Amino acid sequence: MPTPDVSPAAHLIAARGGRVTRARIAVLEILQDSPRSLNHDDVAARLAADGMPHDRVTLYRTLDWLVEQGLAHRIIGPDRARRFKAGGETRSQHAHFHCDRCGHVLCLESIRPEEQFALPAGYQPERAELVFHGTCADCGRQRGTKA
Repeated sequence: MPTPDVSPAAHLIAARGGRVTRARIAVLEILQDSPRSLNHDDVAARLAADGMPHDRVTLYRTLDWLVEQGLAHRIIGPDRARRFKAGGETRSQHAHFHCDRCGHVLCLESIRPEEQFALPAGYQPERAELVFHGTCADCGRQRGTKA
């Protein structure tokens, strides 16, 4: 009997030892397909557009599980909104660029805030966050055309 095609997202979830559910697959695929980081409401809207029933609590838990498993990473913007992006497999820390006009957050994976800094005796850093603020290319082009 032939085996049904299993999506790459389902393989990633199974490889982490997690239950392969429609919600987990759908959310991970949405994050993988998006060039931008997405907040909870963005993911919920895409699930609804795809006809995927969901509730807010399940979506929050699914996003948190994906982060815990290294399948996505969480970015907290200056507006305190949590945004998510697929591809956290390496769990490496990296810098981000936050557009102050549209809220877009871009991962800058080539810039790693892992430098050794001289901290006072007894202080042990657990993570570092480096965020650049400014205007993204799209907003910059829009600003240029309105001049």
